[in-house]
Amino acid sequence: MRLRFLGTGTSFGIPVIGCRCDTCSGGAPKDQRTRHAVLLEQDGRRLLVDTPPELRLQLLAAGVGEVDAVWYTHQHADHTHGVDDLRVFSMNAGKAFQVYGSADCIDTLRTKFDYVFDQLIQAQEGTFKPDGELHVLEPYTKVKLAGFDIIPLPVPHGPLEAYGFRVGNLGYITDAKELPARTREMLSGVDVLVLNALWFTLPHPNHFNVEEAVEVAQEIGASRTYLTHISHLASHAELEQRLPEGIMPAYDGLVVDI
Repeated sequence: MRLRFLGTGTSFGIPVIGCRCDTCSGGAPKDQRTRHAVLLEQDGRRLLVDTPPELRLQLLAAGVGEVDAVWYTHQHADHTHGVDDLRVFSMNAGKAFQVYGSADCIDTLRTKFDYVFDQLIQAQEGTFKPDGELHVLEPYTKVKLAGFDIIPLPVPHGPLEAYGFRVGNLGYITDAKELPARTREMLSGVDVLVLNALWFTLPHPNHFNVEEAVEVAQEIGASRTYLTHISHLASHAELEQRLPEGIMPAYDGLVVDI
């Protein structure tokens, strides 16, 4: 199984508009972070996780021309507002693409993007629109989608829940502030772990900072942990320098074989 990081930034991305900090103005390639998305790949199957505003550019950069299903971690704009870029997949396949998320996430998608998910709304003759079918995930209940056996893992993210997941020896968590006991239990024994980590030291009500993510990673004990959803207040170089062995910053375009 292969994990491809398409976007590893926060909702602002890096560089941040109008910011002149060293991270934003330095031009380091690994500090050029688009909004969150990853791709799971195995035996020609592809599961896309989230559709950020830069999705088209991310898929072109990765050379991806097909996806089999979409998993939404949650309904925030930086994770969903590239949904229109999925139009090409339903157009080429001649059928709806399959979308999975929590009940709250699915309700939001159905309302916010009704032109995509309301089957009564049809494209004007001679035009195309995205066409998706929505499926509600149950927490901690294994589901097979795009050929992957995945366990949805809820985590608190402010007033809502985000859904990470476990698939095989991979545990994937983004936009979390803590791990509920059952989610931690489900992550036991993973070889590769992905966690969100905004910045150093400063607390945030909805996200791990770097120190919190490191503590959680060491408790889970995966042999490799990759940090994602990183802000401009933590450069790639500083993260590499300060992180303990076995914990590494992800970056846009990173490919991890599991």
